Order: sequence, then structure tokens, then C-alpha cells
Amino acid sequence: MRRILAPALVSLFVLTATPAAATPATVTLVPYTMDSSNQAAWWTPLETYVGGNQYAYLAFNEPGATAGTHRVAIARRDGSGAWSRIPVMNGSAQAEYTDDVGHNQPSMARDGTGRFHVFASMHNNAWRYFRSDTPGGAPQNHAADLPDQGIGVTYPVLTTAPNGDVYLIARLDGTSTAGRSGRLYRWNNAASTWTRLAVFAESANRAVYPDDLRFDSAGDLHLLWEWGLYPATAFRHQLSYLRYRPSTGAFSSPVPVSTSTADVIQPLESGEVYEGNDSTKPAVQSAKLTLDGTSPKVAYRYRSAVNFEVRYAYVNSAGAWARQTVYAATQTRAALGMTWHPTEGKRVYYARESGGAFVATESGGTWTSAAVAPGLPIDRLAVERDATGTDVLYLADTTNGRLYYGRN
Repeated sequence: MRRILAPALVSLFVLTATPAAATPATVTLVPYTMDSSNQAAWWTPLETYVGGNQYAYLAFNEPGATAGTHRVAIARRDGSGAWSRIPVMNGSAQAEYTDDVGHNQPSMARDGTGRFHVFASMHNNAWRYFRSDTPGGAPQNHAADLPDQGIGVTYPVLTTAPNGDVYLIARLDGTSTAGRSGRLYRWNNAASTWTRLAVFAESANRAVYPDDLRFDSAGDLHLLWEWGLYPATAFRHQLSYLRYRPSTGAFSSPVPVSTSTADVIQPLESGEVYEGNDSTKPAVQSAKLTLDGTSPKVAYRYRSAVNFEVRYAYVNSAGAWARQTVYAATQTRAALGMTWHPTEGKRVYYARESGGAFVATESGGTWTSAAVAPGLPIDRLAVERDATGTDVLYLADTTNGRLYYGRN
């Protein structure tokens, strides 16, 4: 397996993003009220399925019984465009929790049997995990089925393997000596069991911040995360990458990796240091990845001396991470998505602080951006490329409590 070379061999190309004319996505309002707490950057709240029909599943927070609370649900869209609502159940009642923006948002996946897996509202909480008992059924509380019971968990990120298994990465509590670790779990769909595969990242006085995980065309799993100062901080550093091969159980580096042994995509830049939430220095905040065959492509939000800009990283011909600036004109939000188009190549989705969601593409070394949903104040998003080759969009307007479904 190829080893990515040291960051010292990487060069940074700063490219100006100039908005270009493009056809906006086809966008539909989801007919259910969304709670204002439904906003995150790390989450995986969108799932698609193409069988005899084209389905989309959008996990979201809807308003709770009282102010400052939310309930967890799934909005289901079938291929004819009809919507239905699936509540996520905690016993006989719908799962309901206190709002905690940036932490208590849902991530979901659909396994090969058609059962939904939802992780919701965990900010250093024990597992809050829900699974359908029948294909397509309302998820029920199955928190006791997970390993590592009684430990605080945050930032659950999910994906479905080609064989129908589900893989999960999350951050688990620790001490300043051990750090808050990143752990990888597998749902064996045939056996209907969860196991912990590894502590994949851990470093003293550091906390792991999961971002994304995706399978490539060879069946390998790619993991993406950042490092923050222990116990937690809004601004992170040393965006890192790791590959796992389920067929052999081997990682691309001995695990757990640390800040000194990880394959770092974005090394510390001049003036960048690990600090607390009052830091104004360079930092990373949120990232997503996609695959071109087996080659990882990464979009991430990086704070320069002026703004949080959007950057893109890829493995160059020398085997090193190379980086480009996608957009840097104004402040962006902690919302990113990324897909790989067979003719256009990479598509990077992001949201601007001034309002609206955009998609950026690159041609001949120049990045151009276009509005995804003109006129809509989208401030959070997720994206997944479905089996038909269409980008399915999850677009949140938290100010007005609206969730949109899009196809691009």
C-alpha cells in the first residue's frame, strides 16, 4: 500500500475562485418543520438508495415539546417524489433531547438489509443509538448493542460498505495523558452485531475530531479527522488521513496514530499553534472527502489571516499531498460537501457567511463557483452521490427552520 510522503514535499497553490454561470440544482422543500439546532459540519445525515426506485433519507432534528429541545426523525423521499416521516423512537416515545448546536445532530446509514442506523444527540454522552428492527422501519433504541459502554461519545460519522455492513468513527472520552481518541466500529450486517475494530488515532493532550469516512472502488475505507487541544476546542489542526482495508484488517499506518505519526494533509502553517477557543491564529475546522477510484480527494475549511477559506487537497504524482485554495474572498461557514464527477472531476460544496450554498469546480487550474440554490439562505449542508451518478443535496436553512432536498 502506498505511503503518502512527508508534508515538507507539499506545495500550496492559491487560486482565485471566480463565480461562473451554471445550472442550479433542482431543489424541493422537505414538508416537515426543522429545528434550528439541526446544524453541524461533521455529520452524515443523508443516505440514498437506488433499487427499483430512487430513495433519499434525511435524518434531522425537528422541534421538541418545549423550547430548547428537539426530536429526532427521518424524512423519506421515494422515487415519485412522495414524502413520509419516520420517527426515531426511544421506547414508546420519540427520541427527544436538549439542544446543543454543533454536537447533538444526527448521523445515519442504511445497511444492506434496509435497516436504518441513527446516532443522535451525543456530546460526551453514552451511546444514543437507534436501529430499525425491520427493513425501513422506525429506528428503536439499541444503545446496549455497542461496545465501549459507559464512555462519553461525540461526533458519530457513518458510511455503508459495498457488502451492506455499516462502519462508524467517533470520538471517545479519555484523559489528558491519553487524549480523546478516535475509534472505528463495524456493524456486521449478516450477523447483526457491532464490534470495535480499532482505536485509530490517539495523542497525549489532544482530542480527535472525526470528519468523514468513505469506501473506494477497491473496497478500502478512507478516514479523515482533525486534532484539537484537549479536552476540546472550536479550532483544530493537522487534518489527517488513514486508510483501512477490511479484507485484511490492515491500516496504512500502525494504529493508533498520533500527531507525530499521522499522515497529515494540512500541516501547521506559520503562526499556527494549538490553542483554546479564543485563538485567532490559523486553524482547520471541518473537512469532507471523496474518491476518484482509490485516490482520496479532500475539501476542508482553513482559517488564514483573513477568513475561513475553502481548500482542496489531493495526492500528486510524487505521492505527496498537494493543496489548492478553492474560495477565499469572504467568510465561509462550517459546512462542506464533496463528490467526484466522472467528467467534471471534483465538486466542492460550501456555504458563505453572507448567505447561500455554492458548488465549486476546477478546470485548467482555475476554480469557479456557482450558487446551488439561488435565493435560499442555506447555511448547512451535506451531499452524497447516488448510484445514478447524481449529487443528492441536504440543504438546511436554520434561520427559518426549513430543510431542502436537492439534485445536481
